[in-house]
Amino acid sequence: MLKIQDLKGDEDAPKIEYPCRYPIKVMGLDENDFSNAIVAIIRQHAPDLADADISFRPSRHGKYLAVNVIITAQSEQQIENIFNALKASGRTAMII
Repeated sequence: MLKIQDLKGDEDAPKIEYPCRYPIKVMGLDENDFSNAIVAIIRQHAPDLADADISFRPSRHGKYLAVNVIITAQSEQQIENIFNALKASGRTAMII
């Protein structure tokens, strides 16, 4: 018989198993070389980022640009460092 306790996972277990493919989407104003700046920030923390794992999508009216990357994340700390560096750049409107 299945018990409620059996349905609960180990709360100390990591929610993501590393290394793994991890998508990051960054949106900001499409000006002042935004895309290159964002990719450079991410590459500081994920130097193995391949060009094939980077894509761009402008907003409907072209004011904003979404930079989509898929990194091979090595740890939760690496992801946190990337998000913190992107926020600190002052160039992002949204990071997902």
